Amino acid sequence: MKIVIAVDSFKGCLSSSSIANAVEEGIQNTLSGCEVIKVPIADGGEGTVDALVDATLGKIITIPVHNPLMQPIQASYGMTGDGQTAIIEMSAASGLDLIPLKPGNVMDTTTYGTGEMIADAIKRGCRNFIIGVGGSATNDAGTGMMQALGVHFTDEKGNEVEKGGKSLSSIRHIDTQNQLPELQDCTFHIATDVTNPFYGPQGAACIFGPQKGGNEEQIKALDKGMEHLAELIFETTGKEIGHLPGAGAGGGMGGGCVAFLQANISPGIELIMDYLHFDEIIRGAGLVITGEGKMDRQTLFGKVPVGIARAAASQQIPVIAITGQLDITADKELREAGLSAIFPIHPAPISLEKAMQPDYAYRNIRRTIEQICYILNLLF
Repeated sequence: MKIVIAVDSFKGCLSSSSIANAVEEGIQNTLSGCEVIKVPIADGGEGTVDALVDATLGKIITIPVHNPLMQPIQASYGMTGDGQTAIIEMSAASGLDLIPLKPGNVMDTTTYGTGEMIADAIKRGCRNFIIGVGGSATNDAGTGMMQALGVHFTDEKGNEVEKGGKSLSSIRHIDTQNQLPELQDCTFHIATDVTNPFYGPQGAACIFGPQKGGNEEQIKALDKGMEHLAELIFETTGKEIGHLPGAGAGGGMGGGCVAFLQANISPGIELIMDYLHFDEIIRGAGLVITGEGKMDRQTLFGKVPVGIARAAASQQIPVIAITGQLDITADKELREAGLSAIFPIHPAPISLEKAMQPDYAYRNIRRTIEQICYILNLLF
């Protein structure tokens, strides 16, 4: 029997590849004659770089960049094994966890560091980009990113505006004359599960601004700035991003990438599966094993297990999931979404600290898979 393993990372505990190794050990200990295929997987959020680097035998590249407050840091991105695709998590350079959470920070934070990573990847020969836009500290609509790529945003006097969301309302002209010429040869894919528009009551500033330190007055100013920029982009390029689903992701990074980089926005898990040709990988499989650290109702919305289940369902392949924690109130909905069964890995009540220990989790994953395979032995 062919078994495909595609489990998301257990955040803060084990990577997708490490979990796949534990699952493989459990299978090999109990089922003989199985073909096991391991597929590192992610949904565009944390772990995407590691998953795609592992899946393509690529490499991690670490470079000096600037954090959201323009302080120098080191940040990493991934390059696929063929050297053609860069995988960037904007949180690596523009993430909320890189700076202290202080009131008003969101007015000043910039995506400049993310642009520096893109520029570095271009110099190394990459022309295809997958960018995850979760976990950002910013609300500058990607203007900082574009400044790092050579674009100038100027005010009514022709002066370069300051970095950060506070300056969005001051932008009167977008000068792309000096942007990196290689950008015209690049393709950008934005991975996000967020469907919020660029501005408005459900937009980037109103929904995500408060968690980035913005108060009510600042949120209003940011939202006004986003609306102004959307109108300026429409006047300049003819692109309407104001109400585009996903444009509000990453503090407007989604919309900025569509406007300035001709990017496509896709649900993360769908984008990753398409890139890996997952449908081809599972063809002829008798079982797919998936999972993530915690499974609850959020799993139903763009997360790895349900994305995998839907892909497998199109080929009538059963899917089982493993998880560190299961919200039993969502159990029925998860099974209705295509998961044949869900197995929590912990054998007894334990502390979160203990559960998160990598060696402990690894052993429990292997043991859980062994128990599942014992049942398969009885059935086949």
